[in-house]
Amino acid sequence: MPDSPAAVGVPPRTGPGAPPRRIALARLRDFALVPGIIAIAVVGQLVNPVFLQYDNVINILQTMSEIALLVLAQTMVLVVGKMDLSLESTFGLAPGVAAWLTIGGGHSLGLLPSWSAVLVVLVVGVVVGALNALLIVRFGLSGFVVTLGMLIVLRGLLTGISGGQTFFGLPDSLLYLGTTLWAGIPASIWICVLLFAGGIVLLGYTRFGRSLYAIGGNEDAAKAAGIRTDRIVWIVLIGASVLAALGGLLLSGRLASVAAAQGNGYIFTVFAAAVIGGVSLNGGRGTLFGAFTGILLLYMIQNVLTLAGVPAQWIGALNGAIILIALVMSRITSGKRQT
Repeated sequence: MPDSPAAVGVPPRTGPGAPPRRIALARLRDFALVPGIIAIAVVGQLVNPVFLQYDNVINILQTMSEIALLVLAQTMVLVVGKMDLSLESTFGLAPGVAAWLTIGGGHSLGLLPSWSAVLVVLVVGVVVGALNALLIVRFGLSGFVVTLGMLIVLRGLLTGISGGQTFFGLPDSLLYLGTTLWAGIPASIWICVLLFAGGIVLLGYTRFGRSLYAIGGNEDAAKAAGIRTDRIVWIVLIGASVLAALGGLLLSGRLASVAAAQGNGYIFTVFAAAVIGGVSLNGGRGTLFGAFTGILLLYMIQNVLTLAGVPAQWIGALNGAIILIALVMSRITSGKRQT
């Protein structure tokens, strides 16, 4: 069943019969990783005084913001009781197709004007999400199997159109969001924060958001309650793919290129961040704030390891161990089983 109203951001009931202790625990769960984030900040500063300097903080937030959109997308899919493994491939394919169609030379076609590149990125996201939804909702296929197959197909498409090479010479329209500053802060950070804020409001304070938790908790009961479950799942799957495409656009803009392997392996970090943040793989439980703290914690840890001079080949193993420790800490702090 879905979380209590307090857990999803709905104002708590007052008066006789209200469960104040349960509400307090539900809200506490959202902040389970905050002590860990504070502890990592202290450790990072002790390891290297550069850690809390403005430039390094901005670097952490900017590099995090791109994959954070994948976390945002996956969290919404998980809350509704589904799973989308193809997000990491959409993250690479969408800007790859845009580059392929708008720049000339090499493996590129140069068929479209450069100003249309961002539109192409978003359209690719819509198409991939719609295909996933068609197979999962309309044909009733397993979301895990469908999106796993789509991950492989999309990865192959990107390799095919790029010839296994990296796209360079991207048009200004693809570079803008990844390179420009808004009020002295990278645009990608603003976009990430605004989208998470909007998602928190959407899931916690709207009928649509409550419907997501209801479907994820018990789809049959949600249908019996009059919720149009199929339409909502369609919207979530398409929206998630668009967010993944946008995240890929931000990364491509920052790096001024689209690699043939862009996004490969990101899905593991995405799931780790979501689960650490309290999102259930079984659906119907978790918040976007928790997911945001999960990805923030992981990127802070990675930055501390880098500043500490840990060899790159060991960082992956240490990240995995830290994820397990963070899960245990989250379990102890929240008092809830991670599933």
